[in-house]
Amino acid sequence: MKQLTRLVAVLAVALPNLALADDDNNFGLAGILSAKNKEDLPPITLSAGVPLTEAPWELKSGTYYEFEIQGDGSQELALVGSEFFRAIWIDEIVVEGLEIRPLGLDSVEFDEAGEMEIGFVAIKPGNYYLKVPGSTGETQRLEITIN
Repeated sequence: MKQLTRLVAVLAVALPNLALADDDNNFGLAGILSAKNKEDLPPITLSAGVPLTEAPWELKSGTYYEFEIQGDGSQELALVGSEFFRAIWIDEIVVEGLEIRPLGLDSVEFDEAGEMEIGFVAIKPGNYYLKVPGSTGETQRLEITIN
């Protein structure tokens, strides 16, 4: 019985230290949601005749990202990209200080001027897009790659 007690005591001390040694990223207690693992992406602009972004997004699986969608109200515009939204885990969507924590997302729409911030973790590697529905121009489509 004494040997079992000693073994339990040794494991109780050793296991937490082993878990910390395996944390190569040193994210800390927040894990992948920690500030060390966060990147800001350039904003998406929803405006009649204006490109969504300047360049495609190259994302890394397991990294936490935040971006803003800015609508100027020049036209009722939406963004669709169900495959992209299914390849990420959405932490929160913030609209005018209100935090929304959805289980999933298919699209977003701006009926008037406003701003939205989305925080997410890229999960599933692949090629995706966000686009203005019904548009055919390249400037109305954002190409996204998750590696």
